[in-house]
Amino acid sequence: MRASLLHIIIPFLFVSALGLAQNNGTPKFVLKGLVESQKSNKPIQGVSVSTSSGQFTYSNGLGEFRISVSIGERLILEHPSFETVRHQVTSRDDIKLQVVEESKKDDTLSRSSMSRNRVLSNQAFLDSAEYYKKTDIARSIDFVAQSLEVLGTDGDKDQLAKSLTKLGEIYLHHKQYDLAIDNFEDALKANKTIATSLMLARTYEITDQFDAAENVLKSLERLKNMVPYQRVELYEIFGDIKKGTGDTPLAVDYYNEGLKVASQNQITPKMTDLNSKIADAYAQDNKVMEAEVYYGNSVELASKLAPKRVLQEREKVADFYNKRNEYKEEIAIRKNSLEALGKLNISEADGTMNLGDTITSQRINYKIANAYIAQDKYEEAIPYLQKSIVQADSDNDLVVQKDATRKLSEVYEFKGEYNRALETYQDYVALVDTLYIRKEQEISRAARFNREIAITQSRIIGLEQERELSQSKYELALTEQELAEESYKRQRYIIYSLIFGLLLTGLAAFFFYRSNQQQKLANNLLALKSLRSQMNPHFIFNALNSVNNYISKSDERSANRYLSDFSRLMRSVLENSEEDFIPLTKELELLELYIKLEHSRFPDKFDYVLQVDENLDVSTFQIPPMLLQPYIENAIWHGLRYKEEKGRLEVKVQAKNEDELEILVSDDGIGRTKSAELKTVNQRKQKSTGMGNIKQRIAILNDMYGDKVSVSISNLKTNGEGTQVLFTLKKDK
Repeated sequence: MRASLLHIIIPFLFVSALGLAQNNGTPKFVLKGLVESQKSNKPIQGVSVSTSSGQFTYSNGLGEFRISVSIGERLILEHPSFETVRHQVTSRDDIKLQVVEESKKDDTLSRSSMSRNRVLSNQAFLDSAEYYKKTDIARSIDFVAQSLEVLGTDGDKDQLAKSLTKLGEIYLHHKQYDLAIDNFEDALKANKTIATSLMLARTYEITDQFDAAENVLKSLERLKNMVPYQRVELYEIFGDIKKGTGDTPLAVDYYNEGLKVASQNQITPKMTDLNSKIADAYAQDNKVMEAEVYYGNSVELASKLAPKRVLQEREKVADFYNKRNEYKEEIAIRKNSLEALGKLNISEADGTMNLGDTITSQRINYKIANAYIAQDKYEEAIPYLQKSIVQADSDNDLVVQKDATRKLSEVYEFKGEYNRALETYQDYVALVDTLYIRKEQEISRAARFNREIAITQSRIIGLEQERELSQSKYELALTEQELAEESYKRQRYIIYSLIFGLLLTGLAAFFFYRSNQQQKLANNLLALKSLRSQMNPHFIFNALNSVNNYISKSDERSANRYLSDFSRLMRSVLENSEEDFIPLTKELELLELYIKLEHSRFPDKFDYVLQVDENLDVSTFQIPPMLLQPYIENAIWHGLRYKEEKGRLEVKVQAKNEDELEILVSDDGIGRTKSAELKTVNQRKQKSTGMGNIKQRIAILNDMYGDKVSVSISNLKTNGEGTQVLFTLKKDK
């Protein structure tokens, strides 16, 4: 049986050496899709999209999703609002899937409680949290906190559950298991989902809370709407629990149940995992022949996956032989792993493959040397120990370098080469000192890391303060009751109670006032952000109309020149879009570029002049971004554009006094009255998006910063022709 296992493993070593970076089977590609309601054509968010090969994702706020598939695979779409949908992938083209929602679930599942902007903002924050999940935990948690702030206290429970689940995933990845469990449980209280339940069960299993994990899984076992991948995970976790409690036969039974589902649906990654786990279980139970068979299966299946997976499985087989003192077989496998790893490192130069800390050339060399030492073959062991030390030094792997150096010193001692043994041991002592210093630094970093987590997490549990305040009131009531029982001190205690009550009322009033001020500021900031997000698309839509004119005239040169200037303008607009105020100099530069673009569109309709008082230091003034542009846009599109003769647009910036300046925008167009008469009936019913946004922005900013900006609009001439807009801007104090 051992020989048959080697016959299975060795060919794959050479296959890996010839091309480990290639996957067998049909090539994968990223499929873009859209899920929408057949009845209303509205996108459906949160649809679970999985494939028969084990890929998994959700649709976003626009109903869109991306998933890695191959031609011929089936997509499985699941959501509480419709029956499970299956779709066969026949081409690389984007797909749009329309589903029939159940009418009686429409009210329950509607997103009326959350506006489209809140849904999109929440999903954007969660996407950012996922991006930073592995590299920056504090930043990732901060994005989750922002997603919860966007939802507010009355946020949609589905979205709330997603945010809490994402937070649990972050903590789980960084092995903060207690925090992960708390957030998974809170997510399930908001909205029970299979995916979150499985993650909670997995976290319980990792922390050896087997009974709690099994209780979660039993509630899922009865469900019939689980996708195959989730069903496989269910049986796999069941098996891990039984293996953890020492019930190996039952663990193998569960693994086999999962393997059956995975095989039926061709979920190769899980087929590999389960074969490997069955082999581990048999090896743990000292059933050698069965273990060898399943290790062989796992190696064969791993060859169809990423090269990393093949190496991991081969190393597990080598460890299996090591435990059985079958060193020749172990050494043969590890040497071929070294060869495959060397070829794999060629493709790793571009950073496309990461094997982690466990599968490195220095560790494999060290294990080979140990196998030789176990056979008293010291001469064969020395070169591998030396290679391990050199490679560990190159990779700054002090742990392996230390162990290999100590082992080399012992080998020299066994051989009677005491001088070399002493020199090597001195190197070992120096490495121990260095490693000790590094461990101290790691402990310090870990402490700082925990502090950062605590600070960030405190933002999320801020609502607990209200509960704690209620608890304080309850404890105070108990104290007053105890005091009341002492009759001879009743009067004194009543006075004390009144004093405490007054203090508590004053404190509550103070906190209530401060909370109102903070909430007002948060509402203002949210309103500003919403207005800016509405304003930018409005501006882009109007500006692109100009490009369309050149394209319709086939004027390629003018269109290219216009697009070049337009891209400069848009880059600047987007850079300033998140700011409440920007320097006036920047606003004037943007304004001049915008007028230039519009003038190139209507060169025969108007001339313009932008005049700034030379004695005025405009750099000392701040102005809300894109404040002037809508008024100039109105002047051109609704005033000058309809004038028969060529008109004139003037923008003047002049000092009013030391702390204020005036910006005058004037045009000699047809005027507001005549422009209104030219509008269609539909246009008269609608208000200008740009003007409405500007008025709201000015009102909010003046409320926040104290009447910093004022605007007045009047006719330029007495007969109603022409328009002038006067801005008054105060300097920052």
